Amino acid sequence: VHTAATASAPATTTSPSRHASPKTRRQGSMDGINVEAIEKVYKMMETNKVDIIDLRFVDLFGMWQHFSITRTEMEYKDLKLSLWVDGLGFDGSSIRGFQKIHESDMVLIPDPTTAFIDPISQFSTIVLNCDIFDPSTKMPYAKDPRFIAKKAEEYLKNTGIATTSYWGPEAEFFIFDHVSYDQSINQGFYKIDSEEGAWNAGAEGKNLGYKIGEKQGYFPCAPHDTLQDVRSEIVLDLQKCGIQVEVHHHEVATAGQCEIDMRFSTLTNMADKMLIYKYIVKNVARKYGKVATFMPKPLYGDNGSGMHTHQSLWNDATNLFYDPTGYAGLSDMAKWYIGGLLKHAHALMAFCAPTTNSYKRLTPGYEAPVNLVYGMRNRSAACRIPMISENPRAKRIEFRPPDPMCNPYLSFAALLMAGLDGIKNKIDPGAPIETNTYVESEGLPTVPSSLDQSLAALKKDHAFLLEGDVFTKDLLDSYMEKLEDDINNIRLRPHPAEFMMYFDQ
Repeated sequence: VHTAATASAPATTTSPSRHASPKTRRQGSMDGINVEAIEKVYKMMETNKVDIIDLRFVDLFGMWQHFSITRTEMEYKDLKLSLWVDGLGFDGSSIRGFQKIHESDMVLIPDPTTAFIDPISQFSTIVLNCDIFDPSTKMPYAKDPRFIAKKAEEYLKNTGIATTSYWGPEAEFFIFDHVSYDQSINQGFYKIDSEEGAWNAGAEGKNLGYKIGEKQGYFPCAPHDTLQDVRSEIVLDLQKCGIQVEVHHHEVATAGQCEIDMRFSTLTNMADKMLIYKYIVKNVARKYGKVATFMPKPLYGDNGSGMHTHQSLWNDATNLFYDPTGYAGLSDMAKWYIGGLLKHAHALMAFCAPTTNSYKRLTPGYEAPVNLVYGMRNRSAACRIPMISENPRAKRIEFRPPDPMCNPYLSFAALLMAGLDGIKNKIDPGAPIETNTYVESEGLPTVPSSLDQSLAALKKDHAFLLEGDVFTKDLLDSYMEKLEDDINNIRLRPHPAEFMMYFDQ
């Protein structure tokens, strides 16, 4: 489902953050401290009788990490001020992609504007997203993905091209009833089960039917859709966290594929919301005795889970992607932005489709957007221009290859940098394609077919990411090292299908 408002600007623009520029804010400095937001945090703690303060941050590959402090400890150690200025220490060498053991000390400083009451925890808990600082320099940590996202937003303003970018990801996921898997020297297997699964149509014992067939899961009502109440509880919990949700529904695949769409927001804020989204989805599913996964392709022979990402650029209240005389209502700026996405698409996939499993989704025949072309209304193209509304505020582009395993801070920042490169260099995206590229694909450029190819592309094509010091070489090196480890982990292991194909030949 794609509503007209997705990734367009709000009716009124919000006031600028009172935080200092991400390049100048220093640990231990009162400069840029948002006193009003901090006061709201304490008021929220008092109103909700909070006893636990949960401090969260994201690792290089998109996993939310946390530790908690008690309210009594906070008050006993007079952290009411120093928490927001000096922060709290943690071991950076124990976090993937961060520090070596001889330089392990790192500092977290909470962002008071991110506070919400955790609807999952049994005890009243307030959650604060944190920024990471290097205690030796007192500056933001160069490999903090949230810092990268903030720098991308700052870089956008500094170019003079636009003041704001808006983002609307549509993250899909599966909710299963059972999963088991293992890999050792002499065995490797996985097993998934779902009461909705097409494979259970002939199951013995109590079987009430109404199984969802392969590729037949889009919008059926109960009793086919068994997850309405689970998704509704997820939505209500997201709203408790201050996240506005537009729609939820069953998705195309059998066995519990779902989608819940959040209202658009600015880049860093939407990346923050994506981590809350995953957290709530996983934990509500677990509450119901089920398990949720954002793995792009957990099932063979049916559609995988993507994260189509809507994007637009604005100058205050003006949508810079809109031109009523342009193709599909697009401005030249929007077309150049698309040109940047298509030009750098192979390198972008290392961030937007960052797992070996991602490329099992990005294959023809499963509604996967593998062809690097654009067109209005065209869901077979990598870049689609939605045409649901004629409202100028709704004009945007949708980049369809990403999947929800990506680190949203890095993937959104990389997409923005590619689009800005397209605008600065007026990259022509070529002629639009309005035919079904799943059928008529001969001669069309495609996304990489493996993580190996995406990694090789990133190694060759990353200068656009280094503009404005948004990404750094150190971060890219650490990120690419992890991708190489993933590739080797799969490359070295026998696959169960290889036994079926080769064992008795």
